[in-house]
Amino acid sequence: MGPIDGVNAAARRMPAWPLYIIGVLPAIWLVWLGATGGLGAEPIKALERGLGEKALQLLVLVLAITPLRRFVGLNLLKFRRAIGLLVFIYAALHLLVWLVLDVQIPAQIWADIVKRPYVTIGFTGFLLLVPLAMTSNNWSVRRLGPKWRQLHRLTYVAAALGGVHYIWLVKGIQIEPLAYMAVILGLLALRKRGAPRKQAG
Repeated sequence: MGPIDGVNAAARRMPAWPLYIIGVLPAIWLVWLGATGGLGAEPIKALERGLGEKALQLLVLVLAITPLRRFVGLNLLKFRRAIGLLVFIYAALHLLVWLVLDVQIPAQIWADIVKRPYVTIGFTGFLLLVPLAMTSNNWSVRRLGPKWRQLHRLTYVAAALGGVHYIWLVKGIQIEPLAYMAVILGLLALRKRGAPRKQAG
């Protein structure tokens, strides 16, 4: 048995639910740092960015699961739903910090969504995640049938919008947002290249 087979065997024995507990620990840590002065001179901005980056990292991981199975043989499909829901949790927390702690003024919130392109892009990406989170359950899979897979292709659009949001958010040209975008585009290209001709998703 090779190392990949060993990892796959361990993954089959491991339940998915502990991921929810492990997955929210970084959010708790960021909030703790913010409350205790560990996030620097602008803790709200740091908290907002930290939560957004974690959402994007998890979204990249979701995109990587299928290419890892196709090209490496690593099968983590059973964890995709949990990771996807964690993406939504972190994106929602990112948005909540922006709404409640950063902007605070309701009229200004809508003005920013309409007038600032990076906010428009980010908010649109979050809206796309809402139906994905709401249908990440066995009942929805059975109820929607083939349409469920079609609906969850919105993940690709949300990932691309998240990458653009990060690039436009930072000031000037920075390597990290561009690196995220390059990884997202690369993973999307791998999914396209590796998909069988008759495969629906």
